[in-house]
Amino acid sequence: MTDTTKILEEMNDRSREVFRRVVEGYLETGDPVGSRTLTRSLSEKVSAATIRNVMQDLEYLGLLDSPHVSAGRVPTQQGLRMFVDGLLEVGDLDQGDRKKIDATLGESDTDVSNMLDRVSTALSGVTQGASLVLAPKHEAPIKHIEFVSLAHDRALVVLVFADGHVENRLFTPPPGQTPSSMREAANFLNVVAEGRTLSEVGKAVREEIARRRQEIDTLAADLVESGIALWAGDGGQEERLIVRGRANLLGTDAEEQDLERIRTLFDDLERKRDIADFLELAEQGDGVRIFIGSENKLFSLSGSSLVVSPYMNADRKIVGAVGVIGPKRLNYGRIVPIVDYTAQLVGKLISDRG
Repeated sequence: MTDTTKILEEMNDRSREVFRRVVEGYLETGDPVGSRTLTRSLSEKVSAATIRNVMQDLEYLGLLDSPHVSAGRVPTQQGLRMFVDGLLEVGDLDQGDRKKIDATLGESDTDVSNMLDRVSTALSGVTQGASLVLAPKHEAPIKHIEFVSLAHDRALVVLVFADGHVENRLFTPPPGQTPSSMREAANFLNVVAEGRTLSEVGKAVREEIARRRQEIDTLAADLVESGIALWAGDGGQEERLIVRGRANLLGTDAEEQDLERIRTLFDDLERKRDIADFLELAEQGDGVRIFIGSENKLFSLSGSSLVVSPYMNADRKIVGAVGVIGPKRLNYGRIVPIVDYTAQLVGKLISDRG
């Protein structure tokens, strides 16, 4: 259970209704909602002073904020998240919106790129927001991979496929990576990638990591059994082999060679793990997801929200996504069914085109 879910469950009916009315009023108008406004709409007849006390309690919980002294309240990001997760009423797709989307996508076109362009245009037009459409992942064999460092927290992977298709993808690299470590990762992947799709490359790297881990275990077993070394954080991502009193305990060249071999394997294991991190580019999860404000690093600075849903091919594999970007006071109840319907429709069209 999340903290916001727990807060919602512990609220009494009056607090829950005041909170819901404030959020709905803000989403509709963009303006702070005052206590006098609420006295006219609450199901329970209470004074403005009582409502102000409830609002103060909700502000103390971090769910509401007052942008100006003596003004009404607006929901915080935490408050919007709680509303979306626990109180949002998602209606059926409006028939007018449905017809506009169907009309745009109903045109006969075998070109997937043209079809996705029309999806983007349809979503923007219907929602009056910016649209986001991620094209299906290309599954042809890889010919060449290159990583380009753009900043300490941004990098570009250039994928050249055997059929001539080229893709550029922005991603956030694992912390501490340098241009030279990215070149090393690309060199390794270009050897592994020949004749394989991107998903097959990821599987090959994970198998390589498992092999390295097994080699370390095998080499270290005798040293651990004899008391020369012990595992710290055994089995985890940060496991280490600690040598006890190395100068006194190590008596043979074989033991020294084993330790040097283990050190080399550890270094190699860390490099392979970094490479595996580079390949983790696919989004997780199914269904419509809502990211509010700073929950999405791409849009946190502009205070926007993202409503996004993946779409699937005929094999029920997630191959892309469609979404809408807008202000945090989006009409979520209307946008969610639009995005959901569009994602399902695109998935069907992609499946029909094979």
